[in-house]
Amino acid sequence: MKIAIGSDHGGYELKEGLKRYLADKGYEVVDVGTYSTKSCNYPEFGAKCAKLVADGACKYGIVVCTTGEGIIMAANKVKGVRAGLAYNVEVAKLMREHNDANVIGFGAKFTTLEEACERTDAFLATEFAGGRHAKRVEMINNLEK
Repeated sequence: MKIAIGSDHGGYELKEGLKRYLADKGYEVVDVGTYSTKSCNYPEFGAKCAKLVADGACKYGIVVCTTGEGIIMAANKVKGVRAGLAYNVEVAKLMREHNDANVIGFGAKFTTLEEACERTDAFLATEFAGGRHAKRVEMINNLEK
């Protein structure tokens, strides 16, 4: 499975740790940057990651900035992307189960590598429940029209 990953300078270290963790588990990770802690603009990397997911080049995406909020906002501007902030394991599961989220986000200032790995595992292992949730996801998708 291919997973896109992107961050700004504030999320760089956490992104690098997640990238190694996922590669060690056998995932193919597509790193869209940034590639250092040099100051940069999170919308660029949120959009790059989200476009790979929206285009089907990658099944899921992971975005990281200092709080997670800005880069998730940028990712959500890409048609077909449903990104959310995984502030605990239960939310990471519910994002997939109820919202069919395809991009998970983290705030590096508030998330350890261990927490991010655990939440990512939960996100990737959870299937969309469909049913009553499918109508709500369809309503979200219709907002893009």
